[in-house]
Amino acid sequence: MLRLTDLRLPLDHSERALTDAIAARLGIASADIAGHTIAKRSYDARKRGGIELIYSLDIDTPREAEILARLGEDAAEPGAAAPAAGKPAARKPAGKSSASASTGKVLPTPDTAYKFVGRAPASLPLRPIVIGMGPCGLFAALILAQMGFRPIVLERGKAVRERTVDTFGLWRKRVLNPESNVQFGEGGAGTFSDGKLYSQISDKLHHGRKVLTEFVQAGAPEEILYVSKPHIGTFRLVSMVENMRATIESLGGEIRFSHRVEDVLIENGQVRGVILADGSELRADHVVCALGHSARDTFKMLHERGVYMEAKPFSIGFRIEHPQSVIDAARFGPQAGHPILGAADYKLVHHCRNGRSVYSFCMCPGGTVVAAASEPGRVVTNGMSQYSRNERNANAAIVVGISPQDYLPYHGDSEPGRISPLAGIALQRHWEAQAFALGGGEYEAPGQRVGDFLAGRASTALGAVQPSYTPGVRLSDLGQSLPDYAIAAIREALPAFDKQIKGFAMADAMLTGVETRTSSPLRITRGADGHSLNTRGLFPAGEGAGYAGGILSAAVDGIKAAEAVAMSLLGGIDRAA
Repeated sequence: MLRLTDLRLPLDHSERALTDAIAARLGIASADIAGHTIAKRSYDARKRGGIELIYSLDIDTPREAEILARLGEDAAEPGAAAPAAGKPAARKPAGKSSASASTGKVLPTPDTAYKFVGRAPASLPLRPIVIGMGPCGLFAALILAQMGFRPIVLERGKAVRERTVDTFGLWRKRVLNPESNVQFGEGGAGTFSDGKLYSQISDKLHHGRKVLTEFVQAGAPEEILYVSKPHIGTFRLVSMVENMRATIESLGGEIRFSHRVEDVLIENGQVRGVILADGSELRADHVVCALGHSARDTFKMLHERGVYMEAKPFSIGFRIEHPQSVIDAARFGPQAGHPILGAADYKLVHHCRNGRSVYSFCMCPGGTVVAAASEPGRVVTNGMSQYSRNERNANAAIVVGISPQDYLPYHGDSEPGRISPLAGIALQRHWEAQAFALGGGEYEAPGQRVGDFLAGRASTALGAVQPSYTPGVRLSDLGQSLPDYAIAAIREALPAFDKQIKGFAMADAMLTGVETRTSSPLRITRGADGHSLNTRGLFPAGEGAGYAGGILSAAVDGIKAAEAVAMSLLGGIDRAA
């Protein structure tokens, strides 16, 4: 088949227009097209009222060899007249084609099928262990199971439906279960999110395609295979995670919930197993460490055992909410509400005078702000959407980048030139506890209208935007909830963002604090072979280890970790770098 890229058509084009545009680009007759499938569909919304769809398509045609010889990789230049296998579609003068001029290419359709690095031998002295069952651990376990390694998964939290009950216990009853919440449990933090499935990672081996294909097999809509910004939503993720668990178990894998790893056994720089919270011991020479970014006690334990790790940058800020209709109108203009476009999103960045950068993060169209604390006496926010994205508010984190030097005031064991890997956690805990106090000490979150925040005064009444965070929002002065440099940067950024999205700095928009779990504050550094730098057999992976950010990249990293384990067990050449 042929891959045709960057074919542009109006938003409301017909199916016939798509076929005609393919024929025109390839210089063949429509009758010579045996079929086509959409490899990717995105849109260009820069022209108000003139939004275009952009396609990459796989074309089935008996004239493949001739087309490749004639057009090569560049399908933008007019091709020679097609041979007499059928009357070619007429080429229209530039500017008059139903498809916009483009710089697309024609090339053979790439092979995106996943290739396993090996198969497990008939018997193994010790089964590999996977710690954590978020996206990274889930896919590490799945790939290991598909290769026949029968992994044992140790998840400190509960199965996804039990976990959902506990999570709603915080949202509705203000009762936090430190072992079963938004952060811990089957599916990881991504279960209670927008379910975004796109990433900017380099993926030459098409691991992302493997992730999406497995999600579809587990019940995700097939559109995630081709839309440019696929998402699933929380409720669909729940059943998908259960289906993937069943697949792992059917292949000989074992899932153990409510099994927190209390310690690791290390002998002469080699992992030999783990000790669980109940005191039991499990021997293993290969352990995937897919902890997630909030396993602070496990980070501390690994640090005390001498596993190499280092502090890394992350970001802190607030959640901001606007009416979704305001974002739709600003982004899509008169075409807002079109079913193909759905609820509008945005991606913003501003470089401040004080040297900080402020950007939007984890934008959730038509979603809600949720309580994401995992430790008592602290408040943390996150964003979540269902597949429909039909809630009244849009929300996103507006965050400020911080670096390890910013952690020094919060960690007594750190000093300039020697910053503890755990120092960023100390900063997180400080501001999460401050948010808990500002919210009244009952897991309500501190909130403020944007107009009051910009003016530097506490809010005393809500405006048109009703905050969606539960258990509730207590109006206050968010100027006390983050470091001064972060407050100054966000105050500078919001009016700048308003110039890009009209209404972004509207006085009644709502800020809710605090957002501190944007990514892991540390990295458990690994080598090109996937092993920890100083602990053989320990495979740090995913968001908690500092190698991913979001569902897709974490899942891809889980695949890489599984491959690294397999290659280590099989004695082959590593592909996990």
